[in-house]
Amino acid sequence: MAGAGDETEAPRKPAVLGDVAALAGVSAMTVSRVLNAPHRVRAETRERVLAAVRELDYWPNLAARQLVTGRSGVLGVVSIDTTLYGPASTLYCIEQTARLSGYSVSIASLSQLSRRSIEEAVRRLRAQAVDGVVILAPHESAADGLRHLPRDLPVVAVDAGEDIPVPVVTVDQRAGAARATRHLLDLGHRTVHHLGGPVDWLDANYRIDGWREVLESEGRPVPEPLRGDWSPRSGHELGRRLADDPSVTAIFVGNDQMALGLMRALREAGRRVPDEVSVVGFDDIPEAAYFWPPLTTVRQEFGEVGRHAFHLLLDRMAGHTEPARRLVEPELVVRESTGPA
Repeated sequence: MAGAGDETEAPRKPAVLGDVAALAGVSAMTVSRVLNAPHRVRAETRERVLAAVRELDYWPNLAARQLVTGRSGVLGVVSIDTTLYGPASTLYCIEQTARLSGYSVSIASLSQLSRRSIEEAVRRLRAQAVDGVVILAPHESAADGLRHLPRDLPVVAVDAGEDIPVPVVTVDQRAGAARATRHLLDLGHRTVHHLGGPVDWLDANYRIDGWREVLESEGRPVPEPLRGDWSPRSGHELGRRLADDPSVTAIFVGNDQMALGLMRALREAGRRVPDEVSVVGFDDIPEAAYFWPPLTTVRQEFGEVGRHAFHLLLDRMAGHTEPARRLVEPELVVRESTGPA
């Protein structure tokens, strides 16, 4: 039996919908709308409700919501290789956006993207009664799987190809590569070499397209691109070939990790960055600003990709069937790894 001086507090009762409504100063119906169809609520009101949700640690009763709305409140995500910075960041941003809007996320991770693996992943997610699915599809091999999905399931793809019958959200890879290449040409370099990503990655191929289009439009020589596997190791191995060529003064690299390996290869060959060779990466990983020298790179706005994917999926769940393609603009971040020729 507790003594008279026992100050142990009773467990706090879980917050209910009415508590959130009272704290946010809105109706219970508005709270419900924010959690179920946030795109239909003004941004200011939505943020106020979500702040109250976080403060009260409110968790919707998914069973009750499914009875009322016919939805489970669970979204599925199909992804591949979440050890890489790009897919991992996109997945995180989709999950965060969904969670802040009252949805939970079920993730199906695949070792490879093919029609069969995508169909199997979607089948597993449908068994969990998900309301819709986002598929991260950066490989050429995913296209066939995206063309044979169930028509009654709301689906949005991220980083997919251009001939896809579902809404797609992607960073404008060609524009990012073009900005990197023009930056180097504007510094006076005669041409720009390219160390690209794997052949079967759409992002890698679009970056090559953007790089090549700028060189051709400017009438500059177009060196044969080298192809790595996104890793610092491949950047280092291929970088040694570029370091041995004295005509190489500017290199655009398909991602920051390969740029890290490349810069080491240049240093080992006695070639200074940026005094002798300028280097631009892609992604703007958190460590890029701490490379030596700090890396000029193209920043992808993964948070914006996640938000667009989530809201496109909500539109799809609401019955909008027209395919859409949303391009997110990248940003060139200039640091000390680039300089005049």
